[in-house]
Amino acid sequence: MTLWKHARLAFSCRARRVDCDQLHVNSSPHLEIESIKGRQQFEVSTADRRALLTELLRRKHLPLNTRCGQRSLCDGCIVELLSGHLIRASTGETLAATDQPVLVRACEYRLDADCGANLRIPPRSLLAYEPQVVSDFKIKVPRAHDALWQQVEISRVQLPGSGDPVANLCQAVGGRANRRRPVRAGCSILVSESQESIWATTEYCDDHWLITNVGKAPTTGPLGVAVDIGTTTVAILLVDLRDGRVVSSAGAFNRQMHLGDDVLTRINLCSVDSVMTQQMQELILKGTLAPLLAEALAQASATADRLRCITVAGNSTMLHLLDGVNPSSMGIAPFTPVFLNHRVMRSEEEPFRSMLGLPCCSIHLLPGAAAYVGADLTAGTFATGLLYDEGPSLLVDVGTNGEIILKHNGRLYGCATAAGPAFEGAGLTNGVRATEGAISHVRFGDRPLRLQTETIGKHSPIGLCGTAYIDLLAEGRRIGLLNAYGRIERERIADAQQYIVTDGEGGLALRIARGLGGADIMVTETDVAQLLQAKAAIAAGILTLLAQTHLTPPQIKMIYLAGGFGLHLIRENAIGCGLLPGFTTGQIEVVGNTSLAGAYLALLDCGALDEIARIGKQMSVIELNLDPQFESRYIDQLGVPEV
Repeated sequence: MTLWKHARLAFSCRARRVDCDQLHVNSSPHLEIESIKGRQQFEVSTADRRALLTELLRRKHLPLNTRCGQRSLCDGCIVELLSGHLIRASTGETLAATDQPVLVRACEYRLDADCGANLRIPPRSLLAYEPQVVSDFKIKVPRAHDALWQQVEISRVQLPGSGDPVANLCQAVGGRANRRRPVRAGCSILVSESQESIWATTEYCDDHWLITNVGKAPTTGPLGVAVDIGTTTVAILLVDLRDGRVVSSAGAFNRQMHLGDDVLTRINLCSVDSVMTQQMQELILKGTLAPLLAEALAQASATADRLRCITVAGNSTMLHLLDGVNPSSMGIAPFTPVFLNHRVMRSEEEPFRSMLGLPCCSIHLLPGAAAYVGADLTAGTFATGLLYDEGPSLLVDVGTNGEIILKHNGRLYGCATAAGPAFEGAGLTNGVRATEGAISHVRFGDRPLRLQTETIGKHSPIGLCGTAYIDLLAEGRRIGLLNAYGRIERERIADAQQYIVTDGEGGLALRIARGLGGADIMVTETDVAQLLQAKAAIAAGILTLLAQTHLTPPQIKMIYLAGGFGLHLIRENAIGCGLLPGFTTGQIEVVGNTSLAGAYLALLDCGALDEIARIGKQMSVIELNLDPQFESRYIDQLGVPEV
């Protein structure tokens, strides 16, 4: 029986209505919640009774994972009705609890005005847990110290006594700092005869340097910020602009998740309702970046007036939304972005002033290559040294999209394939993102069958994250528990009885652990099918890109595996499950958050920004949907290879 048949069946159970008086507190309905935060009981106001459960729980500081924007398109906000009644908002029908927990989408129901309810929130449905945000990376290229914001000391003897003082200062700054681009003045210049020297504040503006201020002394402790805006998480580094030292870091979920779990959902929302673009911008600026900046500054015991420059890397959609630009044109063929070039904004201009609250700071959006090969990839191509690699080499970033860059014979090729959010746990029975309590690794012993798990942090398990699913595919196939199509082998049931359960719909599932309330944390055969589709999309993307240059996996000298997923992945299992088909562990180097690495390099070296721009312009982007062999390769990769 499917989840929704189960829910509909519950509607026929209204004859057995519980005594509502038992669910009142002082003649007012109450809400009792069981979650990883423990058991909580709340008074329910009149306004609360009219609100959808998603909104009600958000008010109670238990926000759910409404990744489809509360449009009833996903199971991110699933809760379990244990007792009491709920009302379906669209029809007014009453749903009564049964002897078994009733699964419902919280975005479709509200409380019964006359009766309370007891709900259990599965850990995977909660948005309140802390994400594992990756700020670790390897930088494989040298950098100069030539920051996008810097101060240049000019002595009086370097300034001619006659002529235009503005032109004289620009010439002196250009010579002193060995500038290849012209230096222009954006401020009035007054130099007292008693001053032995002055300090000119200069900022990089793509085709020139701009003098923004002239003072008697240098600014004390100027700071910069490097930002990686991911679809799911955002990471920042607070950096001392004088020496490049990282003084603090912070990370959090991208608050846009409340309106959509992936890029295409957010693009679609903006195409249907243009107001959504401004709402998305507010969620990333005010809802995400502003709190992260405050956190990083507090860690460093610094104030916002010391911030001078911010560099931002991210996919093209995230950068459009940050700048308040509607990304709808990237949702339909020919997938044309509004901009790809380096952009510079000012924090004192609206809407940045009101949303970020920074007094005087330049904001640089790094350049990208295409709609789905954005600045996160061009930044990573530079930071990993792939641009200068003799090759043939690959950069592979596995996330909601599988993004792949190939360097061969002096040329760069890029593509992106929609893997979906399965590797982030979305849509899977007990899938969660990498966070405290997530099972991160699974290992099987054979004859007799033994199961071992590894969990992030010291919490009890709440579900499985992407790396554990990769382990399960590879390890399950290795010991014969899974067949080539991802099905559980029936002949193994006898010696795996303690690990095999039914999924409630007549299919089989593997019990991995016990979770909240003793419930099974399981992986169903349907989950495995979704995982195989996700890994097949990435594998087919890699093979299609190689085919463009008549290469095979053994010919690749190095795969730079990027992102948080790659950082914790067991390389043997990534190969064993077919995610990286035909490669060996010796070909793989894990490089971490290369997008953040590129933003950090650009902040401190304007030459790096030039190189990142050059990467975007030189890259040949392959549209996989136009390749006649991509679908065949995808179908070929849907199985689990024999180990």
